[in-house]
Amino acid sequence: MTQDATAERVLAAVRQRRDRVNDAIDEDLPMAEPERLYEASRYILEAGGKRLRPTAALLVAEALAGVDADDATDYRSFPALDGEPFDLMRTAVSVEVIQSFTLIHDDIMDDDDLRRGEPAVHRAYDTETAILAGDTLYAKAFELLSDTGAAPENTVEAVNRLASACTRICEGQSLDVEFETRDDVTPEEYLEMVELKTAVLYGASAAIPAVLMGADEETVQALYQYGVDSGRAFQIQDDVLDLTVPSEKLGKQRGSDLVEGKETLITLHARQQGVDVDGLVSAETPAEVSEAAVDDAVAVLEDAGSIDHAREMAEDLTERSKERLDVLPEGPARDLLADLADYLITRGY
Repeated sequence: MTQDATAERVLAAVRQRRDRVNDAIDEDLPMAEPERLYEASRYILEAGGKRLRPTAALLVAEALAGVDADDATDYRSFPALDGEPFDLMRTAVSVEVIQSFTLIHDDIMDDDDLRRGEPAVHRAYDTETAILAGDTLYAKAFELLSDTGAAPENTVEAVNRLASACTRICEGQSLDVEFETRDDVTPEEYLEMVELKTAVLYGASAAIPAVLMGADEETVQALYQYGVDSGRAFQIQDDVLDLTVPSEKLGKQRGSDLVEGKETLITLHARQQGVDVDGLVSAETPAEVSEAAVDDAVAVLEDAGSIDHAREMAEDLTERSKERLDVLPEGPARDLLADLADYLITRGY
């Protein structure tokens, strides 16, 4: 299957499930008092997003149950492996809510103005309200996950896994902040940070449905690693795309990470090859950098083999993630999970 065909197949599957997830968000996170708090809490969820993590959660459950999903699939009363129903959709919403919580706090810490083309929550409201909105989403995610109707012992394990993922996300964010003040970060440390900050939530999205359905530990762990490997590949390829995709397609200035001095696997590898990474571009902000300057910087990084190094690592992680899916029964949902892993390192570019 070609890259374009894979992307279209994945996006069709995501669209089919995204509409259901969006409806469920309205049901599971209704407006309440104080109104401003709940408006801010829902603001980022209503701003869009592909819903990749909840899609992965739904696909894992479909694969385990042998369900070929369509618009009539009842995710609110989905069969666990023992045949007892539970609310799978609430599970999917919980991981998307955690993702939104992390984005709100991320934007505050980075003092970013925009998210998904709209003013960030702390810009649309204020910093105090944004912090409370993020905290509300964090709490709501656990409310939802603890009330799916799954077996009590499976629910406890699922909640524990989501809590552990949140702890590790905070650890990853802390490392990311620390790295901004260090000039001796290693590629190994960067990969650990990426796993903690980005990949563990993909892992939780894939593992938690399996836990709630009563899958064995081998299956749960394989699915967790599928998500972690896919998530690491996603972030590494994001570093590649920031340099190689034209600005108009990327939706932001190409090379912005380089201008802002963010360490990536590419720059860390280049430093090891003796490249003066700090001297590659002279602009102070992404808006000031020229396309020609980025072209010159990319040429140096390509000559050092750094871009190919990152691209190859992303591809290797993706292949490894797809191998983890061998624990699932063959079928359309398993195939879509493999396609989703491929999509995460292309995203249609």
